[in-house]
Amino acid sequence: MKKKTLKKLWQIGVLALLNVFILTCATNCAPQAEALSKFGSRGNEVRQIQQKLKSLGMYTIGVDGIYGLKTEKGVIQYQKKYKLRIDGIAGPQTLKHMKISGSSNSGPSTTDLNLLARIISAEARGESYEGQVAVGAVVLNRVQHPSFPDTISGVIYQPGAFTALTDGQFSKPVQDSCYKAAQDAINGWDPTGGAIYYYNPKTATNSWIRSRPVVKTIGRHVFCK
Repeated sequence: MKKKTLKKLWQIGVLALLNVFILTCATNCAPQAEALSKFGSRGNEVRQIQQKLKSLGMYTIGVDGIYGLKTEKGVIQYQKKYKLRIDGIAGPQTLKHMKISGSSNSGPSTTDLNLLARIISAEARGESYEGQVAVGAVVLNRVQHPSFPDTISGVIYQPGAFTALTDGQFSKPVQDSCYKAAQDAINGWDPTGGAIYYYNPKTATNSWIRSRPVVKTIGRHVFCK
């Protein structure tokens, strides 16, 4: 009886030590939270960073949502100017100073993704995949631009913004590739190089849109600023 009791106590002790080991590992061995945006990052948050830097003249190329060397250099310049920690990483302190929300709170919702896919399908159903992503990128570029509404739905439903809302194309079934194109645009791919307008030169009758500086032509669409 005594041996059984000792064996039981020994087993309890081993289990207790094992639990302590697991808890210690969970606390000390878990990977540390990664910086929010740094070299190699992609997405909407990077687009916001680039737009902010661009407005200050610290970033001069297209807003594409890709945290490359130019973006890193711009962040360093920003950090130097405002006496922040200089590391080229848009961590919590830098993002707070830029008035940009963290990535955990800034990503578009599923509703936004579906809405973006629908406008892409309506406006670029017959275009190449790159052309479809380009239309999605224009919508997102407008969200970041001070002259347009600051939400995806606001941009899409802005009166007169897209002919697809009035010609019946918007209500048609969404082409499968457009969901992926919408996600790629949200993830930061901008084939247009920061365009906020586009038009089909064969059908456009508005002289003002034709006067805008052209950035790129993709398929049947001319993209401009």
